[in-house]
Amino acid sequence: MPMVNLTIDGLSVQVEQGTTVLEAARKVGINIPTLCYLREINEIGACRICVVEVKGARTLQAACVTPVAENMVVLTNTPAVRASRRMTLELILSNHPFECPTCVRNQNCELQSLAETFGIREVRYQGASPEYKLDNSSVALIRDPNKCILCRRCIAVCEKVQTVKAISPQGRGFETLVAPGIDVPLADSSCVNCSQCVLVCPTGALYERDQIEEVWAALNDPNKHVIVQTAPAVRVAIGEAFGMAPGSIATGQLVAGLRRLGFDKVFDTDFSADLTIMEEGSELIERVANGGVLPMITSCSPGWIKFIETFYPSLLPHLSTCKSPQQMFGALAKTYYAEKEGLDPASIFSVSIMPCTAKKFEAQRPEMNSSGLQDVDVVLTTRELGRMFKQAGIEFSGLSEEKYDDPLGISTGAAVIFGATGGVMEAALRTAYELITGEALASVDFVDVRGLEGVKEATIKAGDLDVKVAVAHGLGNAKQLMDALQAGEVDYHFIEIMCCPGGCIGGGGQPIPTNLEIRRQRIEGIYTADERMEIRKSHENPAVQQLYKEFLEKPLGHKSHELLHTHYTPRRKYEIA
Repeated sequence: MPMVNLTIDGLSVQVEQGTTVLEAARKVGINIPTLCYLREINEIGACRICVVEVKGARTLQAACVTPVAENMVVLTNTPAVRASRRMTLELILSNHPFECPTCVRNQNCELQSLAETFGIREVRYQGASPEYKLDNSSVALIRDPNKCILCRRCIAVCEKVQTVKAISPQGRGFETLVAPGIDVPLADSSCVNCSQCVLVCPTGALYERDQIEEVWAALNDPNKHVIVQTAPAVRVAIGEAFGMAPGSIATGQLVAGLRRLGFDKVFDTDFSADLTIMEEGSELIERVANGGVLPMITSCSPGWIKFIETFYPSLLPHLSTCKSPQQMFGALAKTYYAEKEGLDPASIFSVSIMPCTAKKFEAQRPEMNSSGLQDVDVVLTTRELGRMFKQAGIEFSGLSEEKYDDPLGISTGAAVIFGATGGVMEAALRTAYELITGEALASVDFVDVRGLEGVKEATIKAGDLDVKVAVAHGLGNAKQLMDALQAGEVDYHFIEIMCCPGGCIGGGGQPIPTNLEIRRQRIEGIYTADERMEIRKSHENPAVQQLYKEFLEKPLGHKSHELLHTHYTPRRKYEIA
């Protein structure tokens, strides 16, 4: 690639041809502010916060869309530039609600931060402030058009990364509104509840449905036995809410903090992740042996499930019938656990801490009541739990480490890696190999299915069988695989799909910001946690072995099918009555 020489604020810079002024400036440590910009996703120059002076140009140029040129001279901090940015911010603020203290994004809002950076203490303009109705139709997330600044980041992520296209600009000019098409509520649109839009929203226009008060009410109810499960990806992200580095493994502090909140038992979703491998691995082996529908596709990501139900309903027979680990745990909590502890299942209030807003939707699916009750009562995101700890005055980073409760808190390294893309596949391969061959693995690390490449493929030799697998993360990559599957262009035994980029570590309920580098750090934390575990194969989990002996009898048995397996629902893009 040809190189280009230019000068930015008096500094000589050499970058590849095609680089934008914004990226060139970042390479030499010059920070040009942005609001609408997302690299390679939303480069539209809409907000005009990033304007700079370019010698020879008649007007200020948007740095995020202006390519560098040989001998270009750029100035990023002139009086004209500062005045323009300030005026743009004031115009945005002129019709933005001044609700910062009560906004969920208070102190973590890009618009608020820029206003502070530019020292804006008053807004000189009085803009029209139309009052839009809050869209709270979804059980997972809420859309507040009054706080939308029309940056279009959410639209770009939904369309280009997730390929769902649930939201788009409606209307024109000042009347433009970001919303689902044909004036339907979010709940009735093609939205899969992944909340990748929430992660990139610079303000509080999109956010998760907060259920903290429901949990406080249960914890304060003497007639409730309140238990909690924590997903693998939460342990490497919760610390970010308290200033810890992304990827910091905070499992012990997480358990201790939850006990401080008052939960009667603190359990681990990793237990039921190991159980998922037993059921899903056995299902795969049965399909291969008996001519079942192949490839089999994982079913533990609820955003992905709604995506295939909506856009590829003809491929539903390829899905594993296994519930997600969250829902397996919920069903067992109100049956197996209740029986062991002599508890009335109706008195058990089951909470899960998830990196995912789609889990809120999943918990309320009508088929998720195989215990005879709603199996999981409330789902809190990592962000909600962080707020709950702060409400309780818990100094998270200073907590001494504690261990999960038995028996639903015993797990393996195979379960921990569920939190990263490729982790479910690797966990399944660790068990499937040994179940097929009867031989111990020389190494449990299947590195071919790791990493942030969009689609990964591998062939694993298991005895006489060459097991062909594929892994995809992010629904855009899933779409590529599904299109190839429909066209008969692929020949796999097993496919893992995770809805969110990076897998659950990049879930829509994780701390903001969540970007590529932060995803990498969280993934590194996940694999480190796996390496530290005494047991690293799901089928060697003694608590899971005990569960089958005492209660389930065997994988794919009658009781397993009753409690741990489910069915799927073909959907339309718009659920209009």
